[in-house]
Amino acid sequence: MTLYFEGLLLGICAFLSIGLFHPIVIKGEYYFGVRIWWAFLVVGIGCAVSALFVENLFFSAMLSIVGFSSLWGIGEVFHQRKRVQKGWFPMNPKRAHEYEEELNFRFHSKKFHERVRQAETAALEKALKDKEKNNK
Repeated sequence: MTLYFEGLLLGICAFLSIGLFHPIVIKGEYYFGVRIWWAFLVVGIGCAVSALFVENLFFSAMLSIVGFSSLWGIGEVFHQRKRVQKGWFPMNPKRAHEYEEELNFRFHSKKFHERVRQAETAALEKALKDKEKNNK
């Protein structure tokens, strides 16, 4: 029985490639904001095109995996910005002005939702008081 480890090794490399891009996206958004998406695009296209010219199937597949992981990272950079705005990840204080407009929107949106919640709570309290009066 012959065992072929190339597929297993390719899977491990794909796992490591995806795992490597996670902190790159986080740090990239922290230091450069969403402007870094161009770098992910250049790396992604470069690796994907390079894979077309590599004869070895393993290395061609690896270049494709890295390239498409990089292209996937473009979307993740924009998602990371939203995660930062939600407070799930730290915001770079040197770039706080970039978030200002969106944070103002969030603040006003929060105020609106708080007012709606207060109105609902007041309506429920009134309904409970009315029910207690009717039961007596």
